Amino acid sequence: APEPEHIKLQHILISFTGKVPGKNITRSEAEASALAIQLLERARKGEDFDALVKQYTDDRHPGIYGLSNRGVAAAQGEYPRDRMVPAFGDVGFTLQPGDTGMAPYDPAKSPYGWHIIRRLE
Repeated sequence: APEPEHIKLQHILISFTGKVPGKNITRSEAEASALAIQLLERARKGEDFDALVKQYTDDRHPGIYGLSNRGVAAAQGEYPRDRMVPAFGDVGFTLQPGDTGMAPYDPAKSPYGWHIIRRLE
């Protein structure tokens, strides 16, 4: 299936020590991985995603971003896909609205940690 031109995502960033400048995050990489997997399962079971964002994210709440796909003009308030870390769009553009996925930590593609991503629209 072709990827959508525009999406709106909400995400939870689960980071670990030293990955987010200016944030004093104390959890280890292993702790972050375990928490991210647990939160993905909780989100997929129907727990209130916004409440999970509020409680756990290492980004700002609400953590909602509009993205435009490659070759598509960004609407007002949207980010071009390539301005975000690669894994964010790689996961986000494959989700159906309402679905939740995860971009695992990767030094090149997801350098801040794990992103649990819900596609809103």
